[in-house]
Amino acid sequence: MAQLTSLNIQTPNTSAPFLPMSQHEMRKLGWTQCDIIIVTGDAYVDHPSFGMAIIGRLLESQGFKVGIIAQPDWKSVDAFKALGKPRLFFGVAAGNMDSMINRYTADKKMRSDDAYTPGGKGGSRPDRASIVYSQRCREAYKEVPIVLGGIEASLRRIAHYDYWQDKVRRSILLDARADLLLFGNAERAVVEVARRMEMGEAISDLTDIRGTAYIRKDTPEGWMEIDSTRIDRPGKVDRIINPYVNTRDLESCALENGGAGPEEVEAQPLHLESLSENKIRLDRSRTVIRIPAFEKVSKDPVLYAHASRVLHLETNPGNARALVQQQGDQEIWLNPPPIPLTTEEMDYVFGLKYARVPHPAYGDQEIPAYKMIRFSVNIMRGCFGGCTFCSITEHEGRIIQNRSQESIINEIKEIRDKVPGFTGVISDLGGPTANMYRIACKSPEIEQSCRKLSCVYPGICPNLNTDHSALTQLYREARQLEGVKKVLIASGLRYDLAVEDPEYVRELVTHHVGGYLKIA
Repeated sequence: MAQLTSLNIQTPNTSAPFLPMSQHEMRKLGWTQCDIIIVTGDAYVDHPSFGMAIIGRLLESQGFKVGIIAQPDWKSVDAFKALGKPRLFFGVAAGNMDSMINRYTADKKMRSDDAYTPGGKGGSRPDRASIVYSQRCREAYKEVPIVLGGIEASLRRIAHYDYWQDKVRRSILLDARADLLLFGNAERAVVEVARRMEMGEAISDLTDIRGTAYIRKDTPEGWMEIDSTRIDRPGKVDRIINPYVNTRDLESCALENGGAGPEEVEAQPLHLESLSENKIRLDRSRTVIRIPAFEKVSKDPVLYAHASRVLHLETNPGNARALVQQQGDQEIWLNPPPIPLTTEEMDYVFGLKYARVPHPAYGDQEIPAYKMIRFSVNIMRGCFGGCTFCSITEHEGRIIQNRSQESIINEIKEIRDKVPGFTGVISDLGGPTANMYRIACKSPEIEQSCRKLSCVYPGICPNLNTDHSALTQLYREARQLEGVKKVLIASGLRYDLAVEDPEYVRELVTHHVGGYLKIA
């Protein structure tokens, strides 16, 4: 892997009021061409809760000219030529949500609304927006590299089950025909891609950046390839029981499998037997794990579960290895996940010159997603809960990335002083979970080598520091600010952690609950 890329933490010389969405705005800035154009399925809101704003402003701070094409008309290539040809690459993302979840209900009915669209109207993005946008960018400027990112691409980076088609689909990288996929929080990766392309490297040579996936033909020389069955042995997959069946009525109910007794439908823990590696220690930085091919996992649920578990096991940046999966005559290569941002880097990213409002092109049209978060503050990233229904580990990771108290307080002051409509109430100080701020492993060495999928299941790990005092102090500082009447906590609470610190619970329920306490 390449050496860790640090963000160039400095005050940008110039900062555009908004990143341009038209050639007229480019001319006002004195630009003739964008270095990078970000294509997104969301309306452009210049706020750190919106992915295109974070990546765009970050690249701008590193000296690049960045334009935004937001919610383009995908039925024509013309919308993708609105800003001209980018000098380095197109950055493509479906938006803050997977486009299929955004467009359809769980019953596969078309939604009539879209919280990320002006006016809240549905229908402003296509199905599988990452794929459609990438293909349109390729049609617009065939020779311009395409870098895919965002939550949709991140969670579809290998062969994955698609609920909407009820089948296993191949990596989105193949369907989108993109050159590179950035998974997880991509600040480090996107800056390194931009810097190296600026220095003349071809995108096909950018194969050593953490948090990236790309297509290659075979394992390069100098790498040791091991089979995934040495990491985890495939085992049986238990039948999914009907969650609506009352267990006391099982004997009298007609069950889906033709009248099986209660002992046959009782959920059993799945025992996965791990195999130790050879006594010869391999260089993890030059080791790649081969997981079962797409053609196998698409037909065999056991191998699909096995591949998924190996992906989960290789999510700790401290010890994760590269993964490779054959898909047809090509191979999808996944580098290890990105190194978490330091507190200084988090402060830098969230302290960039955001306008904190939607682009003026939308006029008075209300964007529901912005209305919900305009008075909230994101204080951390990541979650070590390891819930099986959740995708945070595969996207943000288990290691908590924290902002400093000073950075958070400064953002609250900025909301108070600059955001229209502020009435004195901060709607949330949170993140993926409400109360993991500054909670981490007691030992950096143990954290780096740990392979557990959860720090709190089946019980709280003895190596986990559960001290909430930093969060308690943050709450107290925030509510004492002049002009701030109330600070609410609207993110979900991990109560198994909270009860470890009674003082935190007392502080929370006394001052920061707005009617209902959300549970994570």
